[in-house]
Amino acid sequence: MNWKNFLSLGEVFTYFFRKKDPNRPVNTSLKMMHGVNKLSMLMFLLCLAVMIFRYATR
Repeated sequence: MNWKNFLSLGEVFTYFFRKKDPNRPVNTSLKMMHGVNKLSMLMFLLCLAVMIFRYATR
């Protein structure tokens, strides 16, 4: 495994901005799952940014 591919955040950011697939079935549970996944990723990235900021300002 290449380190460049391992540390790539492209998949994370494309998860937020991809277009909806018209062939995918609409399901309320699936919508809720994706909503919770997006929320958890945003919280993780925000906390990571805060931790880096706090470390840099010490």
